[in-house]
Amino acid sequence: MNCIIIDDEPLAREAIEMLINQTGDLDLVGSFNSPETAASFLENNAVELIFLDIQMPGSNGIEFARTIPKETFVIFTTAYSEFATDSYEVDAIDYLIKPVKPERFRKAVEKAHTYSKLFKADYANNNIEQVADDFFFVKADRRIFKIYFNNILFIQGLKDYVVIHSENQKVITAINIKTIHDQLPKDMFVRVSKSYIINAKHIGSVDNNTVYIGTNEIPIGSIYRDFFFNEFVTKKIVSR
Repeated sequence: MNCIIIDDEPLAREAIEMLINQTGDLDLVGSFNSPETAASFLENNAVELIFLDIQMPGSNGIEFARTIPKETFVIFTTAYSEFATDSYEVDAIDYLIKPVKPERFRKAVEKAHTYSKLFKADYANNNIEQVADDFFFVKADRRIFKIYFNNILFIQGLKDYVVIHSENQKVITAINIKTIHDQLPKDMFVRVSKSYIINAKHIGSVDNNTVYIGTNEIPIGSIYRDFFFNEFVTKKIVSR
């Protein structure tokens, strides 16, 4: 994948560039000190992945992310963890806290590669084919997948698609997150942010801002927090 860096701090740009060079499977085609200078480059060049800072003088990376082409992925790089939930509202692939650790960087890049491969397949006619009591059929990549509700860990909305993360596979289909949420059992699945639906059966732990499912950290959006805790955390504890 080709990529660019947008960060107002020279040392931060150098650090990300070093990590990019270490991966061996990214092609750095530009490094910019502001969204404004990067925007000019993006007008004439197709970019697959952007490493984007959030707080920059006179600019906000999250607002800039709303303006980029929908086929371009974003990984945020920032010193501030409090922006994590907001970053997923603009369909970010991942959110890295500075100083970025190499193993965490590689994990984010692997995620970007996985989604890139999925998106390059033919999803024009993908959809939900049939819904039963404990599974549904999803058309994706010229095949029809039978997916049991119990096996779904979480569902991520990304661009105009959803990625269904189950215990042994990822399936992407061209359907919006609200439509797929309407097809799921409401006693098992709960929407925790604009971009995520989780299977409550697979929750490992929670804190005020995050749901942990296996090695995955799912951000909790502020407008969904009360319903999630009241209906799927507090009520479940009390009922036991």
